[in-house]
Amino acid sequence: MKKRDLTKPVYVGNVKIGGGGVIVQSMCNTQTADISATVDQINELKNAGCEIVRLAVPDMASALAFDSICSKVDIPVVADIHFDYKLALECINNGASKIRINPGNIGGKDNVKLVADACRNRKIPIRIGVNMGSIDTEIEKKLGRTPEAMVQSAFMHIDLLNECDFDDIIISLKASDVEKTVQAYRLMSERAGMYPLHIGVTEAGTAYSGIIKSSIGIGALLFDGIGDTIRVSLTANPVEEIKAAKAILRATGIIKGGIELISCPSCGRCKIDQVRIANEVEAAISNIDKPLKVAVMGCVVNGPGEAKDADIGIAGGDGCAILFKKGEIIRKIPESEIVATLISEIGEL
Repeated sequence: MKKRDLTKPVYVGNVKIGGGGVIVQSMCNTQTADISATVDQINELKNAGCEIVRLAVPDMASALAFDSICSKVDIPVVADIHFDYKLALECINNGASKIRINPGNIGGKDNVKLVADACRNRKIPIRIGVNMGSIDTEIEKKLGRTPEAMVQSAFMHIDLLNECDFDDIIISLKASDVEKTVQAYRLMSERAGMYPLHIGVTEAGTAYSGIIKSSIGIGALLFDGIGDTIRVSLTANPVEEIKAAKAILRATGIIKGGIELISCPSCGRCKIDQVRIANEVEAAISNIDKPLKVAVMGCVVNGPGEAKDADIGIAGGDGCAILFKKGEIIRKIPESEIVATLISEIGEL
């Protein structure tokens, strides 16, 4: 993996974006004006590992709800604003820790300056969000819907904020096309590496297709050393976004901790219900924060030899399995006891 780009730190509440680490965030799918439902979902996301949460602000009722919502949660809350600068100002006054805007669609430089001034006074950063669907019209006419057009649009917005004496900026350049997303972020990293980048593939799809596209796009950028905060966008419960983000960060080696489950794809040699066992083990270990590798292998061909470096694992037999630790066979266990035994042994490690 390439050494991580050291972007300048920008603080969202008490969370630092930039300067080395990678922060995980998501977005609620509740109606923001429904304070109780929104607070409940924010807390659920936090418990799953979310560090920053974003809320849609389509109307003044949603903006006014920020005061109550922010007072009831203990992770930073971001206001997602389109078209109406007054909504941004209200959210800033009501406790938002960051504002996400497209400076080109909130009514001209005077309105941008009002938002920038308010954010500067409260020490609140602004995320410039440029998606493939929000490229500046004139730039799109010249360059089309391309990564270069996204980057040029972002610079136009950066310049606008800089003219308002504002530079606590985070940038995102998302498309539903994985290749264009990666290209856009690479271009931006080359040309404006000082700014923290919020990376992700937008409109990625359902939990199945969305995780695949996000893993490829986000993973490629992280291996390039690019990205300071990530969101995995899924048409699913946003808690699934956090689970996927954490898995991507573990797979790229950026974060440690938690249990890594390895399991073979199974074949005709397997004589246990390996799919069920692997899924049950995965569910049972999801909240165990131990730096362990656990193997669920279908037969002795793949385990313990193939999984010799696993801290603990099982390899299926005929209606039974062998339990092994670091490649050393410990004992045989019946199929009905595999999951319970494995979880119990993990608890003792």
